[in-house]
Amino acid sequence: MSIEWTKDLATGVNEIDNQHKELFKRINNLLNACKEGKGRDETGKIIQFLDDYVITHFSAEEEYMRKYDYPGFTNHKAQHLEFMENFSKLKTQVEKEGPGVHLVVTINHMVVQWLQNHIKKVDKAMGAFLKTKI
Repeated sequence: MSIEWTKDLATGVNEIDNQHKELFKRINNLLNACKEGKGRDETGKIIQFLDDYVITHFSAEEEYMRKYDYPGFTNHKAQHLEFMENFSKLKTQVEKEGPGVHLVVTINHMVVQWLQNHIKKVDKAMGAFLKTKI
């Protein structure tokens, strides 16, 4: 199972879309590793990537939203904070317990669900707004 970047996911903001594409690539690496029975090996890589990604990517989105006075900023930022909180808990759990199968599955579920719900809905709405401003 893999997830595919499609044009319907594009926000229309190249920087954000390229960051989303990289996220898809990294998640697919984890999904493929899981399929090959090597998910535990890939877990550390995805945790490190996500640790950096949430800071870089969320900051970029929030900067665009502030710059162009996006009316959905407060809700959008709240979702970022919720993801960061959940990710922080998961990261702590991986650090304490190691990358067990249940944590690999949790990471997959958390990130894939995020992709499906946040990018397809919230980021697309932000992108539609930004297209009228940029």
